[in-house]
Parts: sequence; C-alpha cells; structure tokens
Amino acid sequence: MIERIFLGAVSLLVTAAAQAQSLPSVGIEATTDERRRGLSWTGGRASISGDAALTLGAVEFDARVAALRDSPRHDGADAVADLGAAIVADAGPVQLRGRAIGHVFAGATRGMDYAEFGGDARYALGPVELTAAALYAPPQRAIGGSNLYLSAQAVAGIPATPFTLVGGLGRSSGAVDDAARADRLRPGGTYTDWRLGVEHTTGPLMLALDYVGTDLNDDRVVRPIGDRQHGGDRILGRVRFAF
Repeated sequence: MIERIFLGAVSLLVTAAAQAQSLPSVGIEATTDERRRGLSWTGGRASISGDAALTLGAVEFDARVAALRDSPRHDGADAVADLGAAIVADAGPVQLRGRAIGHVFAGATRGMDYAEFGGDARYALGPVELTAAALYAPPQRAIGGSNLYLSAQAVAGIPATPFTLVGGLGRSSGAVDDAARADRLRPGGTYTDWRLGVEHTTGPLMLALDYVGTDLNDDRVVRPIGDRQHGGDRILGRVRFAF
C-alpha cells in the first residue's frame, strides 16, 4: 500500500516538472556516513545520494535516493527513497510548512517501508534562519510502534564569506508495540541527538564537515537491528554538487 502511494507521488513529481516553467533543482551528494538523527543508516560506511525538489506555488515536492549498502538498521536494504510533499504558507515573518514523507526501502529482507507526517516553522533574520519542527510516524509494523521526532535548528551565514554554520538538536520518542522493531529508530528507547557543522559553498559545489552525536553511549540493551555500534559521536565529511 505504501509503495503504491509513494510511487504515485513520484509520478506526480515527474508530471509537475514537465508542466512547470522552470526545472526542478537537482543535486548529488557523497558522505562518509549516511547519518540521520544521529544514527547511521549505512552501518558506518560511506554513501552517495541524489535528490530533486520542485516548487509549484504553495506546494513543494521532493525526492531523494541514497545508497544504504546492506544496512543493518534496515534489514539489509541496499537503498532508500525518501519521497515528500509539503504545503507552505506565510504567517507574518514566519514560514509554516505541513509535510508528509514516505521512506521506501529496496533490498530489505522484510517490509521496512514507513511514513511520517508533520511540519515546521521557520524564521529568518538577516543571515540567520531558525527552524522548529515535528515529525510523527503513526503506529506501523515496520518501526514497531510510533515515533515522534522534535527538533530545532539554527543556520547562520557568515557575512562576506562562503561559510555557513549549522547547529541542531533533536529528541526521538514514541510508543512501542514490538520492541525488536522499535529499536530500529530508537535503540534502547527515547534519546537525544545533536549536530554542529560548517559548510563552504562556491557556485554549485558545497563542502561540509559535521560533528554528530547522541546520548546513546550508556548501558541500554539494544537489539541487533538497532546497530548499537554506529549510534555514537562521529565527524562526517560531505561533498555536494547542485545542478
């Protein structure tokens, strides 16, 4: 069911791009570790991804495909496609966004697909942008229950330089129906993650260095799908080329 819904979303993105007057933005990125919410999705190995985004009035569409390389966290998946759609509105100086995202996995030995819904609020003041967001995955068998992710992020461009500073903090929680599967997104239960980074952009090329971490370095019991070994602090390198 999820596959049909999000394959339909991809078809809509392609059709919308064909009808739009401007082409979608497209990018390719390589990273030393595909980390999300402080957790490695590639078992600590390097990954490459491609993404596209398109805005039509108040509606945004985006798609990203990343190599997962037989991911322990996602039951041996080789790749994931993140397919999203959002509605954007302005409330004075604050931009509001309602969003739906589907995560579709290829090569997993079991059904690993799941969906999330939520939104964010963004406020920009000069070179600084602040974002508060919430994403909720309702109870689904693939993630062993529900998952709520609350986050805050600050992005600050350094005037007269090609450098941008990024900082973020997140909190993952939720209900558990199947403890073995719930460890996939929340190894050992509720946890906090953080990110500090610097980006250097010159034309279409972006180079970045990130420090990411979690508070999972304790005595929690984590099942194999939680990939305990790759949920701690790490410095990541990223290279992105935008078309």
